[in-house]
Amino acid sequence: MQASDILGFLAGTLTTAALVPQVWRTWRTKDVSGISLRMYGIFTTGIAVWLVYGVLLGETPMMLANSVSLVLACAVLVMKLKYGRKASQARQGRDKRQMAQA
Repeated sequence: MQASDILGFLAGTLTTAALVPQVWRTWRTKDVSGISLRMYGIFTTGIAVWLVYGVLLGETPMMLANSVSLVLACAVLVMKLKYGRKASQARQGRDKRQMAQA
């Protein structure tokens, strides 16, 4: 294994591991209020493009890291869509009840 592969695996491991706390916290708390849908959409698309780039180059470290990162980023994106919609619906229902009482 070449030094560049080792460096690639290290970089991929660190950047992928950085996503784990966000996925864990979001899954545990269901709180997505601090997550930008636009940012995560762009970020997830970027990871997918990096994955394709790694496949085209045949770079195993890039393919592995971006495959795992894509799964983690998609998990956050799905939770943002799912739990963000529920929070929005709850706020709308609360607002309607408050207006009806006024």
